[in-house]
Amino acid sequence: MAVYCSSVPPARKRLVKSEAETNPSYGKEPKRRNIEEFIENGFVIIDKPSGPTSHQVAGWIKEILHVKKAGHGGTLDPKVTGVLVVAIENATKAIGLMHSIDKEYVGVMRLHCDADAREVKKAMKKFVGRIWQMPPKEAAVKRQLRQKTIHYLNMIEMDGRDVLFKVGCEGGTYIRVLCEDIGKELGCGAHMHELRRTKSGLFREEDAIILQDLLDAYIFWKEDGEEKFLRKFIHPVEEMLSHLPAIIVKDSAVDAICHGANVAIPGIAMVDTGIRKGNVVAIKTLKGEAVAIGEALMKTREIMEQDTGIAVDIKRVIMKPGTYPKMWK
Repeated sequence: MAVYCSSVPPARKRLVKSEAETNPSYGKEPKRRNIEEFIENGFVIIDKPSGPTSHQVAGWIKEILHVKKAGHGGTLDPKVTGVLVVAIENATKAIGLMHSIDKEYVGVMRLHCDADAREVKKAMKKFVGRIWQMPPKEAAVKRQLRQKTIHYLNMIEMDGRDVLFKVGCEGGTYIRVLCEDIGKELGCGAHMHELRRTKSGLFREEDAIILQDLLDAYIFWKEDGEEKFLRKFIHPVEEMLSHLPAIIVKDSAVDAICHGANVAIPGIAMVDTGIRKGNVVAIKTLKGEAVAIGEALMKTREIMEQDTGIAVDIKRVIMKPGTYPKMWK
């Protein structure tokens, strides 16, 4: 038997509720998966070029890696470039998390009249915080006012009517609409001229690769048996959950959760601090593997103090049933 404890983000501490060991005969630490398992439970961070749709990029990744499923998190318009997270095979079960996660963009807003930089900065400042947006007509969502949060909106420089800016915002914010609304505030109009996504959650443009890099890495593996490039470019699905507080379950609880059971208190080995009721949490094994995503029904203190009850309502199972043996009736 061996005891494992995956790394925890500095802002959280991991509390031991019940001493538990994990059997090395079942499951694997994410980095120890063989290359086929690594691909099946991974995702890539692509530097999307201008031209193709996000759906087309996901389709090309399916062709490059010869897999059946690939899904992107957070659509980029065809002309928009930058960070696009694409999940592969089993990891597509977790890609929904990427749609609502915070994003960062650098773009060029073109004004429809001459304006003073101070006026533009003043207008932009009004759009920091909670704002209302109407999705554009071509958006694949119902056209109704939606409230979004702009964390920061900074002018980098201004050249004539072109304004270079950086914005950090809640997922699902339409930057094209933001530019148009700033133009209305100025009283002369504006539109988004260029846009690049520089961050998607924890993933930055420095982490992104081009599609050719992925293709080359796949060829190195298939033709030369060299795995290191694929292992460098493909990330384990667990990294997609790293921003979430985690609840670590015992080996005996894993397969039951994989079959749809909620997380009961007796099955919990460790729990992160700071969990509140209603929080989205990651359910992981003692080896650090992603089991599921769920909604916390108790806060950390309650989980630590109680001996019975349901702590998490499972919303999405990630791990395949049978990865751990059935230990439930």
